[in-house]
Amino acid sequence: MPNIDFTQKLQDLMQQVGISSFKALSRAAGVSEYQLLRLRQGKLAQMRVDVLLKLSPVLQMPLNKLIATFSTVELLQEKVAPTQELLEEIADLRKEYQRSQLQLEQQREMLLQELQQSSLQLLESLLLQWPTAAQKAQENPQLAAAKIIPLVQKPLEKLLQAWRVEAIAPVGAELPYDPQLHQLMEGNAQPGEIVKVRYTGYLQGDKLLYRAKVSPLKES
Repeated sequence: MPNIDFTQKLQDLMQQVGISSFKALSRAAGVSEYQLLRLRQGKLAQMRVDVLLKLSPVLQMPLNKLIATFSTVELLQEKVAPTQELLEEIADLRKEYQRSQLQLEQQREMLLQELQQSSLQLLESLLLQWPTAAQKAQENPQLAAAKIIPLVQKPLEKLLQAWRVEAIAPVGAELPYDPQLHQLMEGNAQPGEIVKVRYTGYLQGDKLLYRAKVSPLKES
């Protein structure tokens, strides 16, 4: 099939010299329409030089310029250059993506280490004293739980405060039922009816972490 670009180029040259059709050009130059078709297909390298020599004066174009106009070498260069440039851009983008992923992974690791370090500092007293307290409780089952609770409660409260985690309500609190914040453990309750907190829930800022587990007050 004819190449659209080469066909258009030939038609432009023909128009400049007042030739209206390929048949007319064939007669004027004394070449076959088959040879013109080869020119339109971009097969200049397969054409005989004498054919080009006949076309050159009819189209009023020097032979070297005619060859340059219908040469596929320049066309290939035009097509290959952007493709090569695109491949290079893709390679650069891939490298940049890999660098970004590595940086994100390193930052993630650093943030995790910082979080762990700060959490360990808040839990320091629990980490140091809990094993001893647990051992004492095993040795003496009569040991009052009230003496052990502060070891857990205070570090945990500090940690939750640092993470901006707040209890929805304390255990035992009686408050209006809110299905968005409360989960019924048994029975039924309508929004606004008084319920009792059995297990506290938690919020982190505006985000709900765990709903508080509640029971209807009338059934408690």
